[in-house]
Amino acid sequence: MDSSTKFIFVTGGVTSSLGKGIVASSLANLLQARGFTVTIQKFDPYINIDPGTLNPYEHGECYVTEDGAETDLDLGHYERFLNCPTSQANNITTGRIYQRVIDKERHGDYLGKTVQVIPHITDEIKYRMKLLAESGEYQIIITEIGGTVGDIEALPYIEAVRQLKWELGDDCLSIHLTLIPFLKATGELKTKPTQHSVKTLQESGVQPDILVCRSERPLGSEIKQKLANFCNVKPNSVIESLDAKTIYEVPLLLRNQKMDEVVLEKIGLPIEGNLNMKLWIDFLDRHENPVSTVEIGLIGKYVELKDSYKSISEALIHAGAVSRTNVKVKWIHSESLTADNASSILNGLNGVIVAPGFGSRGLEGKIEAVRIAREHRIPFFGICFGMQASIIEYSRNVLKISDANSREVDPNTKNAVIDLMADQKKIIKKGGTMRLGSYNCKLSKGSKSFELYKKINISERHRHRFEFNNLYLESLEKAGMKAAGTNPETGLVEIIEIPDHPWFIGVQFHPEYKSTVVNPHPLFVSFVSASLTHKNL
Repeated sequence: MDSSTKFIFVTGGVTSSLGKGIVASSLANLLQARGFTVTIQKFDPYINIDPGTLNPYEHGECYVTEDGAETDLDLGHYERFLNCPTSQANNITTGRIYQRVIDKERHGDYLGKTVQVIPHITDEIKYRMKLLAESGEYQIIITEIGGTVGDIEALPYIEAVRQLKWELGDDCLSIHLTLIPFLKATGELKTKPTQHSVKTLQESGVQPDILVCRSERPLGSEIKQKLANFCNVKPNSVIESLDAKTIYEVPLLLRNQKMDEVVLEKIGLPIEGNLNMKLWIDFLDRHENPVSTVEIGLIGKYVELKDSYKSISEALIHAGAVSRTNVKVKWIHSESLTADNASSILNGLNGVIVAPGFGSRGLEGKIEAVRIAREHRIPFFGICFGMQASIIEYSRNVLKISDANSREVDPNTKNAVIDLMADQKKIIKKGGTMRLGSYNCKLSKGSKSFELYKKINISERHRHRFEFNNLYLESLEKAGMKAAGTNPETGLVEIIEIPDHPWFIGVQFHPEYKSTVVNPHPLFVSFVSASLTHKNL
């Protein structure tokens, strides 16, 4: 491990969903803007090996890294805020920790000793917490601990943090995120929940160095002093985190309270030069001061929980800022769409996205959405299963193959225009066995995709088991749908287009994973622009 690496741990208390990931990302953004090399990692207390087998209703989006790790959606925030890729090492679960310890025990690595939570589980947690430092690439590593202080499943992680604070001394810092609720009946902000949360953390042997307090209203100096007195921190280490219009404002809100300077002082790093936030501020200006508006219909099967499509909605924000366009998303449940009502439900939309989502539920509604977008020449963007739905729709309604389907939906279909990938046919275990991570794609010159990417060879991230069946490629291309991008090694069709449509692109990969504030994805940028053009027709 690089002895110069500094470690920052972010814990949460009082309630979940306060925004630890956004606070960690925002702090990392500020430190990066000061010239430091920073990465963030997430330790999740659940026993699943990874989120890949979790229902999106349970956990929101499963985010995929370049190296094929299925991870928590917070890693998407990390990449969007830092414009740097994460990896398998950036997201660890209790399941992965225990699996590793049990494998070592079966191998005989513990020499017959009784395997216990302390020291064996906590040692494995500490090893994983320090692993990213071994490359010497990062000056600062921020570690977010999932869940809240007091959760039984979080105790081994808090114990590991306690041990590391002693081992690392001034190279280690603890930030605790809590809630300061406002009671309308008395007209007061109440500090007691935060006091109890900090007390619980102290009982585990961890004294927070900085408090970040979520609140609807400004804390004021009196409350900050009260928290400092009761929680053993300095008043300038009590940082308020007020509700913001957008998550992208949070770095600036923390900057205004000099949180980055407080952190650097506590971990012994120099506070030099000015924060270089120009690109971030320019983005916020374009995002918060739009000159036009478009409405995009997002067709999916998990729209009740919008976090299921977090990266798509954020990619639309990034793309909208480029043209100073406010992108309003109309969330449409694919099961609600039928041949009779699809036209009226989608009426007035400036663009249509058919989102990813496994299984048969809602497929027919997605197909109807594709048909309306194609026939009414509305800009259409199909992502992963959305691309597959567009191929099924085209096969049924243009090629007149009435029973065209995906083998995922109908294993006995005679016209599987979407079929199981060859290397997936013998796989039984579901976890971590899909086509995952970054794969190459070669674009066809003259295609819209080539025009947008401005290069022939690209690389994008995947998460799927089924693919377009190339037996139908010739028929589809004769009928007007073109393969605009293919994998050079396997021939897998990665991108389809309809050239005589104003904007009709389906992609087998997930471009939303690579969109960041600094580098909006070209497909999303073009799609929003095309939607704006359609609105103005």
